[in-house]
Amino acid sequence: MKYTILTLFPDMIKQGLNTSIMGKAQEKKLIQIEAVNIRDYAYNKHKQVDDYPYGGGAGMVMQPEPIYEAYKSVIEDGNKTPRVIYLTPQGKPFNQTMAREFSKEEELIFLCGHYEGVDERVIDRIVTDEVSIGDYILTGGELAVMVMIDAISRLIPDVLSNETSAEIETFDDNLLEYPQYTRPAVFMDDRVPDVLLSGHHKNIDVWRRQQSLIRTYHKRPDLLETANLTEADRKFLDKYCK
Repeated sequence: MKYTILTLFPDMIKQGLNTSIMGKAQEKKLIQIEAVNIRDYAYNKHKQVDDYPYGGGAGMVMQPEPIYEAYKSVIEDGNKTPRVIYLTPQGKPFNQTMAREFSKEEELIFLCGHYEGVDERVIDRIVTDEVSIGDYILTGGELAVMVMIDAISRLIPDVLSNETSAEIETFDDNLLEYPQYTRPAVFMDDRVPDVLLSGHHKNIDVWRRQQSLIRTYHKRPDLLETANLTEADRKFLDKYCK
């Protein structure tokens, strides 16, 4: 997977993604991250990339020309045009299903907005996906891009040392993850559930599934509407909810 980020702050991207699992994935050549500075494509000597909005209003708007030129520099040698993701509060909410979809691509381009946004004309010309990581406002798209790249990359084969980590966790089957425990077996008189110490893997799997259902019911009941529930899951919830 190759990620290209069109940004005003390339160092922010590099510093945020060159450590931990993302850093190791780059060392192993499993992912490639390139940050392209939009200012390098500004037409004026001061490298200004924003201007006042037509029609008036507060703040500044990113100009279309530098963004489009930065985009062209990325795709001009390519055989195909990658998807371009623009981070905006107006976009579709980012979730695990979307992360899995994006993880199947060979290349993704991200556009980071700033100020009051980006000139609509360049959005119309290059953006294929508008995505939001939540209903709140950030100072720029860089943090949101890093969140997305982290979520997408961990679904790419061999990025995680334990492949099951990406498969059996929160949002698997659209359910929250079951409780996790480690040593010691007793902490401040609070004991690890006996079933986890039993060594009976089938019982452990049943317990974990039920705990996922219980947690989702209490913390995110909205997820149950689209969760992949078995007949046993439904019977358990019917009984538990009474």
